[in-house]
Amino acid sequence: MSSVLRLLTILSLSLVSGLASPGPNPSGCPTLSATDHQARQSLMHYVCFYRAAPGDPAHQADGPQALPTDLQWRHAAGHDLVFSHTKSVYWISLTVQNPGKHQGLWYLKLNYPLLDDVTFWQTGADSDRRLVTGDQRPFASRAIDYRYFLLPVTLDGGESQTITLRVQSSGALNIPLTLETPDEVIAQSNHLSLTHGLFYGALLVFAIFNLLLFISSGTASYFFNAFYMASMGMFMFAMGGFANQYFWPDNAPVANAAIPLSLVLCALSMTLFGRDFLEIERRTTSARVVQVMAWVCVGFLALTLALPYSTTILLNTVLGLAVIASLFMIAVARWRQGYQPAMWYILAWLVMLVGGLIYALAAFGYLADFLVREALMQIAVGGQVVLLNYALVQRWRLLNEKLLSVEHSARTELEFKVHERTAQLRNTMRELEKANRQLAALSLNDALTGLYNRRHMDNILPELCAEARRTGQPLTLALIDADHFKAVNDTWGHGFGDTFLQLIAEILTRHVKRPRDVAIRFGGEEFALLLPGTDAEGARQVCTAILEEVGGTALTSPDGTAARITLSAGLASLAPGEDRASLFERADEALYRAKTEGRNRLRLARPVPVNTP
Repeated sequence: MSSVLRLLTILSLSLVSGLASPGPNPSGCPTLSATDHQARQSLMHYVCFYRAAPGDPAHQADGPQALPTDLQWRHAAGHDLVFSHTKSVYWISLTVQNPGKHQGLWYLKLNYPLLDDVTFWQTGADSDRRLVTGDQRPFASRAIDYRYFLLPVTLDGGESQTITLRVQSSGALNIPLTLETPDEVIAQSNHLSLTHGLFYGALLVFAIFNLLLFISSGTASYFFNAFYMASMGMFMFAMGGFANQYFWPDNAPVANAAIPLSLVLCALSMTLFGRDFLEIERRTTSARVVQVMAWVCVGFLALTLALPYSTTILLNTVLGLAVIASLFMIAVARWRQGYQPAMWYILAWLVMLVGGLIYALAAFGYLADFLVREALMQIAVGGQVVLLNYALVQRWRLLNEKLLSVEHSARTELEFKVHERTAQLRNTMRELEKANRQLAALSLNDALTGLYNRRHMDNILPELCAEARRTGQPLTLALIDADHFKAVNDTWGHGFGDTFLQLIAEILTRHVKRPRDVAIRFGGEEFALLLPGTDAEGARQVCTAILEEVGGTALTSPDGTAARITLSAGLASLAPGEDRASLFERADEALYRAKTEGRNRLRLARPVPVNTP
């Protein structure tokens, strides 16, 4: 805050001089002693204001000297000046006196950055000064480089000044005024800098962390969570006046548009995150509601660029609260359906709903003390971010438990079947030999496609690697994966998905012609080709032909439409001295690159790194 301290000193006497003559001094408003700390704490007991509606002569007045002398000023009576959306102009008057013998410096602070037009007049015995500023003007129009409006008030010993403000804004009017010494301004600024630094720093760290988790895992929830935190951070940054100060100080329209834009982006990111995190089933009422909300957010995003700020900020605020409430109810429904991670999601949005509602009421002039509401909103956002990230952890834990449970059940079932089969095979030697032949066939072949299975691959790959090293002949491994196969199962059912797998197996068998070439299904939609005696170029030609034929073949889906699927492939040729694990890992890495680069393509593995001493 050293820059603020320097500016407080340098700019304290640098206001633009005006030609205004002394204006009216409202009766009923006592003079504030600037040296009295208790009086400064009760500033609103010394403030008078007047509301000039359109058509009122005071609405068009360009200074205190132009105001009618018979204005009916109202005493603030200690209350904050907070007004909802209005087209009126508000005049505020405060008389300040320095009863001491020495010159003093104070700062009149207007603690609300989102006011379109703010004009200050300082009228004293020997000076008349005017400052015209507001967030519709370049940031440099302010007396002090600060997100709030600061007016330096310099008073000689025994001097009095009348400070008059003219405030007009297209949105709500919050006019929280304080009169502070330079030390008080700097102390409060340092405190707020620490608070805001911790808040925005934590938000940035969480956003980057979730983005890195998305990059490493490919889980969309992490991306949408990072998107939401970035949007919410930008919204709070703009609402707090920081974006105007640091991002667009010379472009007032962009600074104002950033608030409704970031707000609608918050609503969109909330919707996308909720849809993915809550695992809402397709073709349900909740899924349709979320889809409609997402498209409404996109529509509001376009409207924000076309409609005026006063309209878009209201519409987007209502949209944001509606999205929060809708996601909250959907989460409650999912929790009642037995989806346990929804509990933490509900708590997160309950905190956000309460904090957002209070913050919106303060921003639109229905609640006083905007600074306290801003701090409350930051607490609500911080609590929500922690709860959402904890909910993601719980979701991951639940998925891991389900995976372990499925694995345990499958192992138990397999062991039971083995024991049962063993007991049956003990009856006669003939039955034992027959069962052994059947078991050998089942253990090496995939029942659905007829291809070899993973076990056969594990048995033969070490032998082929050893043979290739011994003879110097090439050996190429191709890993092939069906693109978006889950979407096929989700859309048309697993039965139709099995038909696609059989089609892929048939095409693989047709293209793998040589006697020693092996086609394998080693996972759900994962296939492999072992091509001994074939180099990378020959394998590439084979796989290219397979990818083209599969992509060009359509099946008639259960709903009568033509369905297609594509494949991605990764190739690796055995390098001198390389083992089978490294070969498989390089092929898998090439397949991963084919997937991440857009799918429906083939990628060759990178060469084996050369170890240098």
